[in-house]
Order: sequence, then C-alpha cells, then structure tokens
Amino acid sequence: MLESKNPYTGETIEKFEELTKEQIDEVLENAQQRYKLWRKTSMDERAEFMKNAAEELKANKKEYARDITLEMGKPISQSISEIEKCAWVCEYYAKHAEEHLANRLIDTDAQKSYVSYEPIGVVLAVMPWNYPFWQVFRFAAPALMAGNIGVLKHASNVMRSANNIQKVFERAGFPKYCFQNMPVGSDKIDAVIKDKRIKAVTLTGSKPAGAAVASTAGSEIKKSVLELGGSNALVVFDNADIDAAVETCIQARFQNTGQSCIAGKRLILQENIAEEFTKKYVDKVKELKSGDPMHEDTFIGTMARVDLAEDLEKQIRDSVDAGAKILIGGVRDGAYMQPTVLDNVTQEMAVFKEETFGPAIGITRFKTAEEAIDLVNSSDFGLGVSIFTEDIDFAKYIIPEFEDGAVFVNELVKSDPRLPFGGTKISGYGRELSLDGIQEFVNKKTVYIK
Repeated sequence: MLESKNPYTGETIEKFEELTKEQIDEVLENAQQRYKLWRKTSMDERAEFMKNAAEELKANKKEYARDITLEMGKPISQSISEIEKCAWVCEYYAKHAEEHLANRLIDTDAQKSYVSYEPIGVVLAVMPWNYPFWQVFRFAAPALMAGNIGVLKHASNVMRSANNIQKVFERAGFPKYCFQNMPVGSDKIDAVIKDKRIKAVTLTGSKPAGAAVASTAGSEIKKSVLELGGSNALVVFDNADIDAAVETCIQARFQNTGQSCIAGKRLILQENIAEEFTKKYVDKVKELKSGDPMHEDTFIGTMARVDLAEDLEKQIRDSVDAGAKILIGGVRDGAYMQPTVLDNVTQEMAVFKEETFGPAIGITRFKTAEEAIDLVNSSDFGLGVSIFTEDIDFAKYIIPEFEDGAVFVNELVKSDPRLPFGGTKISGYGRELSLDGIQEFVNKKTVYIK
C-alpha cells in the first residue's frame, strides 16, 4: 500500500493499492500497442494534443497545485508556479519539436544522405517528489512529441500528483495509454526495466537509485538518462553587485524549502566582502516567512517527510561538531527545519561535501579566483555553479575552468525548456530539455541513398 501523507499536519491524505504483476503487464502491453499507432501520428496532431495539455494545466493550476502542497509541503504559490512552468514546456515542444527532429542532411558521395530521428518505443520514467509535476513534464512533453509512449513510476508519497499528471493528458485528449501512471514500489522497477517492451529509462533522484537503475538498464543494453543530486556552489567575487547577489542567493537556496537538486548549497565568498555579504544574507533569511504551506504568503514550508528533516539536522550537527558556527536557525520541529546559515565551513564538513536537501547553507571563504575554482570543483557533484561578478570578461575567462554541467553568471541555476539541462560526475549523465532532451530517446537513423 502506497501512502500520501500531509507533512505539515501529519495526516494521511490517501492510500493507493500497488499494481499486481498482472496489472503491470497490462500497463506495459497497453503502452506497447498504443506506441504502434502513436508513432505514426503527425507532428501537427501531437502538437495539438500538447497545446491542449498546456491549456489544461493553466486552466486547472490551482487544483493540481493544491495536491502538490498537500502531499509534499511546497508553499502553494510555488506549487502554482510549478504548474505554470509545466504548461510552458508543453508549449515549447508543441512549437519546436518538429524542427528539433527534422532530418539532418549530410553531404556525401550519395545521391542523398541524412540522419532521421525516429521514436524508440515505451520509455519508463522514475521520478522524485520534490517537483512532482515539473520533473515528469520535462520528460513527458519531449518524449510524447517524439512519438514515444510514457510510463511513470513516481515517488510513493506523491501518488495523487502522479494520478493527476495522467489526468492532464487524458483531459487534453491524448489517445488512451499514451501516458500511464504505474503505482508501484521501488522493488518492482528492476523487473519493469528488464521487460522487453521498455526500450529506455530516465530517472531523477539520488545516486543510489540512479546507480541501481543504470546497472539494470546497462545489463539489458538499454538507454538511460540520469539526473541525480547536486551541491551547487554560489561563488561571490568582490566585484559583484552585493545586494543583487544576496537576493539571488536567497532564492537559489531557499525556494521549494531548499529541496531541489539545483539549489545553491555552498555559499563561497571572497574574503574582503564576506562579512558584508554574510550580514545582509542573514538579515534576508530572517525575513523569510515560515508557516502553513497552503497560505499564499508562506515562503518556507515544511520538508516533505520527517526523516528528511532528521537527515538535514544530522548534517548540521555534524558540521557544528567539526567547527562550523550557526548564524541563524538550526532547530527542527517534526518535518519543519528553520532556515539555517552556517559559517566557518570547510571542505571536510558534511554541509560542504554532502548534498544538503533542505533549507540550510554553509559559508566558505576564498582569497583568489583559483582557490574559488578549486573549491567548486572539489565536489563529487557537478550539476551547476553560479558565479557573481560585474566583470563579464572575467566570468567568460573562468567559465571553462568549472567542471559542472551548467554555469550561470549573476543568476541562480535553473532549468529552462530552451536550454539543455544535466550534470557531470555523480550528478548524472544525459541531457533533458531543448533539442538535446528530445533527441535522447530517439533512433538516430543514418540513411544513404545511392
């Protein structure tokens, strides 16, 4: 039995029966049979359905956002923004999928030679709870527009949202079984990946989950894309616009109550501006409103589960024991963790070297640009980095030195349908969104006509 529980009140929202082995087989067979028809539809037909999905999301965003907030504690205003972003990605691929998948002509000695981009079949998506709609839609929109079929294994604590996502596609008029939610536990996924009807798998989640999925997919010689954890650095140089950087770094760390793989989790400050920046940053943290996630003015809600808050609390305590100093916060109440800022953080401390998935950030100082680059690259993660400087030529000069999958200058790292998204090192491999994302799950077929 899968259980959806309100982390703010502790009350059970709804329970869901897991599918039996026979029901899973039925889901996969329905998906396979639908694929045979869906792959033959035109881009114009798919685009109309996808535009309908965007309209459905916008028309009923409050309905879908409410369930996000009830299930995982995201402040309601941020849940609504998440639904709106899902509509954007649907509109983006409805407009651009055809050009992204157009035949690529190549001059050879043939009469004609080109690469075509064709669907591969049923794709399994294993998705997390922190952005229960967005993580799914950034896979589903390009996958369906490419002519593939989507099967979703969502996180067990957001199963109502998972059902709602299937409802979006049904309300948008997509043919039945183009996208199906499959309510099962993680113990069923290995067998699903091995099923011959599944042609590829995409996962957003933790390193252990990614390693398990990649291992199974690899043993079956099936394509996988992994978007895993992150420990993004926020690097503030002494020639930055301090006030603007403070505002951005607040958003980067504390939106979604800090529960984001691309959140800024390590605040790395140049020594001569560190004191000024830290004071202004802590003052802004004091202004963040905590409370009931259903209230529109709440910015910091509860974390998604009590055990997640306990994990973060331990990382904070371990870091303090190792010499870090709490400037604000550090107190947990059930699933709620106060927004927390720690100073005097070194590379050996938990809040620096581990992924902190909640509203806590550590401050580390540096003297030179070379030292800052080394601090960023010392992480096992490589999802993204934000650098703050008014010297754009300097920014362009050091961008190639960072090992991450993305570098944002004077902005927080964020996903955008127009830009490829993905990481390096243990943050995963493959790309989502943009042209790169839609071309992950296609057969890049070489055609040569003599």
